[in-house]
Amino acid sequence: MLRSFGVREENKKPMPKTAVRRKSNEPTVRFVPLGGLEEIGANMMFFEYEDEIVVIDAGLLFPGDSTPGVDYIIPNTQYLQENKDKVKALIITHAHYDHIGAIPHIIDKIGNPTIYCTSLSKALIEKRQEDYPALGKLKFVVIKNRDEVQLSPNIKALFFGVSHTIPESAGVVLQTPIGNLLNMGDYKVEYDEQGNPQGLEELEEISRMGIHSFFTDSTNADRDGRQVTEKMVEANLEKIFREAKGRIIVGSFASVITRIAEIIKIAEKIGRYVFLSGYSMKSNVQIAQNLGFIKAKSGTIVPIEELHKYKDDKVLILSTGAQGESNASFMKIINGEHRNIQVKPGDTVLFSASVIPGNERAVQTLKDNFARQGAIIYSSDIVDIHSSGHAMREDIKLVISTIKPKFLVPVHGYYYKRFINAQNAREVGVKNTPLMDNGQVAELTKDNFVITQETVPATYVFVDGLGVGDVEEVVLRDRISLSQEGMVLVVAAVDRQNGKLLKNPEIITRGFIYVRDNQEMLEEMKKRVKSVFSRFSNYRELESDYVKGIIRDTIGQYLFNKTRRRPMILTVLIEL
Repeated sequence: MLRSFGVREENKKPMPKTAVRRKSNEPTVRFVPLGGLEEIGANMMFFEYEDEIVVIDAGLLFPGDSTPGVDYIIPNTQYLQENKDKVKALIITHAHYDHIGAIPHIIDKIGNPTIYCTSLSKALIEKRQEDYPALGKLKFVVIKNRDEVQLSPNIKALFFGVSHTIPESAGVVLQTPIGNLLNMGDYKVEYDEQGNPQGLEELEEISRMGIHSFFTDSTNADRDGRQVTEKMVEANLEKIFREAKGRIIVGSFASVITRIAEIIKIAEKIGRYVFLSGYSMKSNVQIAQNLGFIKAKSGTIVPIEELHKYKDDKVLILSTGAQGESNASFMKIINGEHRNIQVKPGDTVLFSASVIPGNERAVQTLKDNFARQGAIIYSSDIVDIHSSGHAMREDIKLVISTIKPKFLVPVHGYYYKRFINAQNAREVGVKNTPLMDNGQVAELTKDNFVITQETVPATYVFVDGLGVGDVEEVVLRDRISLSQEGMVLVVAAVDRQNGKLLKNPEIITRGFIYVRDNQEMLEEMKKRVKSVFSRFSNYRELESDYVKGIIRDTIGQYLFNKTRRRPMILTVLIEL
């Protein structure tokens, strides 16, 4: 399991720089999760001792049905912004977007602290930073396995390697005045061919240090059993690849570099050439090659533009978009919009990725469309061609029982998953399992872990195009209303002197009714607009907003009585 390695926010409220603290004569570390405890993604937390703050991870969360039009969501860093002079370090456990995706949007705001991470994480963070040229230069300290680093006067970090789906994933022990605090990021347990867990010796060594609190991943805490080994996945992939008669198209996350390296190695073994589809896939593979994590022979990886030169039985395509993302390569392929790849009957298509909760429908649509076009489809629910990077229930119990922490704090997951993880801990003898939510403040002393009544802002910050934090709840409600109920626009030209209509009102609808079949309803709406103006004896004394409100209420009530629907109603008055 262990590996060695080489804006304006939503509902923002003013908050004092010096928060209320519980009075105590003994050393106290404050722990605050800013993201990742009520969702899968946006992982971010910090530890505060006196005037020293150490942050772990800064990830993003991809939007769901309740956030239409939003590109992604990042944690709320208002407290860190107001205390940026105290922020001494940002530790990155690994370079998946749910752990690094928020960095360009928050790093300057929290004082541009030094980022402590491995060489691969540094390269991927810098690559993402190229999309934001106006930002300042990042400060890095590259860490290696077993490095001990003094982050601040009273907080030291011990780094060690963990097994995940990306090389150089790191765990960290924060050595503080109240004890040792352990965060392993995302991890899984690897087993040898005889089924023996690997890497427990280092965990036992960490356990001997004495762990006050263990903050552990809960993504798969509710899934029984143990994780499929990468050896088994590799064997199944090779079997499918050898049996494929035509082209092979593999959909995966571009950041699952360990799996990508395995696939490229198998392709070389069976005599296939590898074609990369998707900007992030090409970028990440190039970075991994430069750092030596992917060792492809010369000529194995061929530009996608040369795909037509090769026979189908010599082709293996690695593509992004296995989650059904609308702009990713997989979606372009099935829609016939890809410049170089069109689905052929007999293509073998593999979904080598876990389905992120909320993406089930999009992934099913992908599978349906590939099947309609004659592809042969494999996914992890049919055969073991994917091993999650997150430990399952028995693996988590093994790790907890090896670490033997005084307190087990479930993180990274919905409340239910964290609740189950707390049960997992109690089943192996750890009785203290505090469950927190984003924004809550816990105070840790030598023998206690107390969740206080204090909170810090932790509401979502939405990134929409170039805007960060300028899309608030009211905007999302309008978008949802438009998508569900449609819109009615009332346009009226009126004489500003006497308030009489100069022409018949115009009614425009979008997403509400089919106009051609509802002329009677449109005429009735026009009559009711006319009746509103007939009520005003002295129009010049009225505010136009008041008149618009009357029209909106009148039409809204009529449409609800008629259709039991509430479209968004917009009113435009043209005063001439």
